[in-house]
Amino acid sequence: MNGALRELKELRLLEALEEAPEARQVDLARRLGVAVGTVNWLLKRLASKGFIKVKRIGRWRWRYILTPQGMREKARLSMAYVRNSMALYREVRKEAQRLLEDVKLKGYSEILLCGEPGNDLIDVCRLTCLEQGVRPVTGDGEGKLPVLEVRGLQLCLKWPEIASN
Repeated sequence: MNGALRELKELRLLEALEEAPEARQVDLARRLGVAVGTVNWLLKRLASKGFIKVKRIGRWRWRYILTPQGMREKARLSMAYVRNSMALYREVRKEAQRLLEDVKLKGYSEILLCGEPGNDLIDVCRLTCLEQGVRPVTGDGEGKLPVLEVRGLQLCLKWPEIASN
């Protein structure tokens, strides 16, 4: 697990523990979208750093309490998440503006926008298109319009094939 992903999982886990200190590891795993073993590893890591205290409340039940240090860590991780998200937003907007400038220079006023449904970066690109005076189109226009494709965190511009007579 890379550093940024681990920090995001730790943040989500600290948030979950703050909301439900007696949550079972299986429920935490489901909420975070990870394996139970990963939750167990993260809990041990957070406890060893003094961010949570673990208390047994039954044979197989535990209570996870955020320490003051854990609350500070949660705040730090939240700020880092916002900072990283804003940096990504600015980077995507800048790249979209650069690509759309090329689209306008070639005389197009519309662009086909595509990518995975639910990808927030598509919305960033859509708003950037509108801001730049390029109408975003979805679904139709294939082969006639340039295509701005959002692939994960990457933007890819494809030009239409020009038919020769």
